[in-house]
Amino acid sequence: MPLSAEDRQYLLTLARQTIAGVLQGQGPPAIALDDLSDSLTAPGASFVTLTIDEQLRGCIGSIEPSHPLVLDVRENAIGAAFRDPRFPPLTLGELRRVHIEVSALTPPQPLAYTDAGDLLAKLRPHVDGVIVQRGWQRATYLPQVWEKLPDPVEFLSSLCMKAGLPPNDYHRPGLEVLTYHVEKFEET
Repeated sequence: MPLSAEDRQYLLTLARQTIAGVLQGQGPPAIALDDLSDSLTAPGASFVTLTIDEQLRGCIGSIEPSHPLVLDVRENAIGAAFRDPRFPPLTLGELRRVHIEVSALTPPQPLAYTDAGDLLAKLRPHVDGVIVQRGWQRATYLPQVWEKLPDPVEFLSSLCMKAGLPPNDYHRPGLEVLTYHVEKFEET
C-alpha cells in the first residue's frame, strides 16, 4: 500500500532523529506504534541510503519484511550510518551534510527464466530491484542502481560479483533471481 506524504515525512524525520540520537549518545527515539498509520506498522522491508555531496556514504537495508516498517527504517538508519562495512561510522560533523533517502520494498517475487538471454530480456531497467542467490551467496541492487549500471549485462555481472559469484554466473543454470519494486522518497 502506498505511503502517504505524512508517512514518508515521518520516516525521513525518524531516520535523521535516529542517527542524531545515536551520535549524541541518547540512542534512537522511542516509537509509539499505536499512534501510527497501518502503513507504518504493517510488516515492511526498507533500505536507508545516505549520501554526502551526491556520493554514497552508507546504505543498509532488509529484503524480507519481518517487523513493522517503521522499526525497519529506524534499524536501517542506524545500519547505514554506523554499520556499513564500506565506510567508517558517520560523525556528528557529517550529519549536517548527509542527505537521507528511504526505499520501502515490495515483497520479492521469483523471476522465472530459461537462460541468460531470457533473463536479460525479462529484467526491467529502472523498475526492478534484483536479488541473485546461489546457495548462501546472495546480493541485491535497488532499482536506483540502474542509474549507474543501465546495461543489463553490466548490472547482472556486477550484482553477481557483489554476491561473491563469478561475473558471468547468470549464464549457469540454477541461479535464483527475484525482483521487487520500491517506493523511494528523500529529503528535500
